Amino acid sequence: MTTSAQPPALDLVGRTALVTGAASGIGRACALRLAAAGARVRAVDRDEEGLARLAEEAGGGADLAGAVLPHVLDLTDLDAAEAAAAGTDVLVNNAGLQLVRPIEEFPPEVFHTVLTVMLEAPFRLVRGALPHMYARGWGRIVNVSSVHGLRASAFKSAYVAAKHGLEGLSKTAALEGAAHGVTSNCVNPAYVRTPLVEKQIADQARAHGIPEERVLTEVLLKDSAVRRLIEPEEVAEAVAYLCGPQASFVTGTSLVLDGGWTAH
Repeated sequence: MTTSAQPPALDLVGRTALVTGAASGIGRACALRLAAAGARVRAVDRDEEGLARLAEEAGGGADLAGAVLPHVLDLTDLDAAEAAAAGTDVLVNNAGLQLVRPIEEFPPEVFHTVLTVMLEAPFRLVRGALPHMYARGWGRIVNVSSVHGLRASAFKSAYVAAKHGLEGLSKTAALEGAAHGVTSNCVNPAYVRTPLVEKQIADQARAHGIPEERVLTEVLLKDSAVRRLIEPEEVAEAVAYLCGPQASFVTGTSLVLDGGWTAH
């Protein structure tokens, strides 16, 4: 009996990765996963304390000591964001924020901030990273989108608009980057066990007029066939797959991790 060969392992030794929103949740998991694959990871977030904890955790193991480099940055500073991406081989656009309000009550300034952080900043980061990727003939752009990049939900106008825009940006980068060895894809999870999701439960309860304890089953997981939250590490593995050699032909697409939500 013959056994099939194992798929090639993710080897990012000699590569530089940048992960936004790296202080917690999906970003933290991605930073640790890419560091474990050998990358030097620029961990970008405005949360200085969270980044310090991440670096300490990574430094606790000899294999990852010095692999995660904290970079405190507010992504609304677009020029600084673009500059931070210079020299990047792997770019993971993950940072996000959320506010749940009906459109007529949605603060315009918050809408502007959400679009800045979740769409304009990724554009500037991609813009800053591409010259180096093109010069090396290799690059991986992974945009952490959402099921809301493919479907809408009430009361999330800014988030849904930003994620839909991110999908288009990702596809455009895929078309432009293909000739240079650069792939660009989205990862589209449903609700992940992160501080972002935990913080919106009260907002969802108010918007829908139900107690907080009913939000998870009646709102967040209502359309999911698999009735649980996704773990950040599961999303990080999807990101890692898109950076690996077995995914070199995967570009301009969306890898959906939604527990069957979009199967309806």
